[in-house]
Amino acid sequence: MKSKNKLLLVTAVLSALFSGCKQEPKDDTPWVSLFDGETLKGWTQLGGKAKYTVRDNSIVGATVHNTPNSFMTSDKMYGDFILELDYKVDSSMNSGIQIRSNSLPYYMDGRVHGYQIEIDPSDRAWSAGIYDEARRGWLNPLTGNPEAQKAFKQNEWNHYRIEAIGDTLKTWINDVPAAYLIDDKTDKGFIGLQVHSISDEQQEGTEIIWKDIKILTDSLSKYSKKSPLQPIITKNALGADETKNGWKMLWDGETTDAWRGARLDEFPNKGWEIKDGVLTVLSSGGEESAAGGDIVTKELYGDFELMLDFKITEGANSGIKYYVDTDLNKGPGSSIGLEYQILDDKRHPDAKLGNHDGSRTVASLYDLIQADPNKPMHPPGEWNTAHIISKDNHVEHWLNGMKVLEYERKSEDYRKLVSESKYAKWPNFGESDRGHLLLQDHGDRVSFKNIKIKPIETK
Repeated sequence: MKSKNKLLLVTAVLSALFSGCKQEPKDDTPWVSLFDGETLKGWTQLGGKAKYTVRDNSIVGATVHNTPNSFMTSDKMYGDFILELDYKVDSSMNSGIQIRSNSLPYYMDGRVHGYQIEIDPSDRAWSAGIYDEARRGWLNPLTGNPEAQKAFKQNEWNHYRIEAIGDTLKTWINDVPAAYLIDDKTDKGFIGLQVHSISDEQQEGTEIIWKDIKILTDSLSKYSKKSPLQPIITKNALGADETKNGWKMLWDGETTDAWRGARLDEFPNKGWEIKDGVLTVLSSGGEESAAGGDIVTKELYGDFELMLDFKITEGANSGIKYYVDTDLNKGPGSSIGLEYQILDDKRHPDAKLGNHDGSRTVASLYDLIQADPNKPMHPPGEWNTAHIISKDNHVEHWLNGMKVLEYERKSEDYRKLVSESKYAKWPNFGESDRGHLLLQDHGDRVSFKNIKIKPIETK
């Protein structure tokens, strides 16, 4: 009996010991490593000249004076994925993880741009927030998320989980939900490890270290995690930095309060469609202003920056006009103003017309100045971004981040161009100090969204 009791006692003790040891659940996720632990094979440095080395199965980035932001970027491009990694950062640094980012020759001379998952050891503590590098600035700061702000570990290893699936970006820091963004600006690009530039007063050689960098690109719906956060939606809305910098939405995605017909007191009751946050001029056979007609802002604008996204259909023609006077041209056709042309250059005959060669191609100053022929125009069915800047009579047209033309309004060169164009019959054409902005009905289906303006105060 004694031996039996001893056996029962030993069994009970062992059972108690093992029951107190929690077994970590096995991770059967089919991760793919992005770093071999020994070399930087599969990675390329872009931007600045910060020092990247491999040490103890980790990638080490060290700051260098007199150089811009540096990025160690994956050679492979990624669209939808789940990414996890660990990092440890010096408390004096700022850094980030680039996702869906790009370096294009026409965009700021190849500057790296795109979504950045912030690494922020400062008192602000926005680590795992989402910043738009070299574009719109902060999209999803961690204001209002104190739990995520507290989750960062100073001078210790931190763990990020980043999900990019469709237009939805979600992040976690040390398993705490941090950011939840719905934004469709970019759907594919590289992953990059940033070493931020430093001032002369900062210590050169401070380090950030990354390890265990792994990615998943298959069966994402199976492995995606739900986030309890409310998403920040950027469609037809401003980012935090855009608001701070004076931008305003000209269209909220639903109502037409800021707009009216060019020859009406209210918005047209036909010819235009609002659906799923997209404003579309409908097809009516290609005739100019014959259906719903042009629409204009109710407000007048002097110096300004205007940005909007547009999408054409095959063979489509439309335009964005500025400094428009709706009291001119009461007859047939469109209202009169300077025009940023919207056109399917490959299929519409207007691309081969105009007073000056190519002056009716997309992004050109219609009938006056041709846009750069090497402009980065996306094909029909895909979104493009138009950007117009007018300040102190200096005007620039941009397309998808590339400046495609510039000119001086009211200059002798400008007036000569007008005198040789179809606009010669309009006295002082395009020289008003203020005017309406216009979206053109040219009888073809063209869609618009994210219409925003930054009025510029001049001294």
